[in-house]
Amino acid sequence: MFRMREQLEKQQVWIFGLSIVLGGMLGITYEDAGSSLGWIISPLIAILMYGMFAQIPFLKLREAISNFRFLMALLIGNFIAVPIVVWVLTAFFPQPSPILLGVYLVLLTPCIDYVIVFTQLGRGNERLVLAATPLLFVVQMLLLPFYLWLFIGEGMLEVVQVGPFLEAFVLLIVVPLIIAVITQIWAKRKKLGEKVLAQTAWLPVPFMALVLFVVAASQINKIYNDLHIVVRVIPIYVLFLIITPIISRLLASMFKLDLGAGRALIFSMGTRNSLVVLPLALALPDPMATLAAAVIVTQTIVELVGELIYIQAVPNLILKDGHSDERIS
Repeated sequence: MFRMREQLEKQQVWIFGLSIVLGGMLGITYEDAGSSLGWIISPLIAILMYGMFAQIPFLKLREAISNFRFLMALLIGNFIAVPIVVWVLTAFFPQPSPILLGVYLVLLTPCIDYVIVFTQLGRGNERLVLAATPLLFVVQMLLLPFYLWLFIGEGMLEVVQVGPFLEAFVLLIVVPLIIAVITQIWAKRKKLGEKVLAQTAWLPVPFMALVLFVVAASQINKIYNDLHIVVRVIPIYVLFLIITPIISRLLASMFKLDLGAGRALIFSMGTRNSLVVLPLALALPDPMATLAAAVIVTQTIVELVGELIYIQAVPNLILKDGHSDERIS
């Protein structure tokens, strides 16, 4: 059984790529069927996060959160460097305010869920990302209104709702995390719990594939219907994915992070809260909601493709394998 799971994990890049293609084909060929799958995105992400959390040794999280250099690099990268990059990119590719709102919502909020999965797949230290999740959430919630006011204006503050974002955080992060901890405690005390915990190791790859499939199937037509908008924002998203690893690499060197922490920083800065901020966009008044949602969904698709490249490029090109405690220079 272990060898079967090992083989599944080795083929995960191709599995994820195929999931995106098949999901997109379903959404284009059978629009109603694809759109009807949208409601299942959040439950699938919740199960995926549970499977991911269950594999993480929580007893070592204290060590992870005590990594002051990583936390400083993470905060500077996500909340100083990234906003500057986003401002520069939107200055080079100017957009109308409703489109800018979608771009800013998604690019100014670092991911707090599946970034953990991709960090692990890219051989980064996912425990550091997990430990930093509550901090990332609080800081982005505090700074997002400020950045929207700074980049767009005071009028945008009236349409941004905290409720949907907070609800997504609780359902997609807090609840799966609590259940995973309970599972680990159960595994220490009972044989059945140990067996259940062992079975959770099968969850990440198939459920990530399901998430990618459903997102592609349910959202592809939003992109198609607003294709003229999509074309205008794609360069911003592609350049963002190219620029952030370069800045992350410089920050990792500046703070003398080890390889695992450096890779975690790259994934955190490059991965955005697309699926979690989508409810924020949908809560906006029409027609702003439609435009902002289309822009965010576009980022989701671009990012998913980019993450498939990241999980190969980060450990094999940007930060190559070496000793786990080796400092980046």
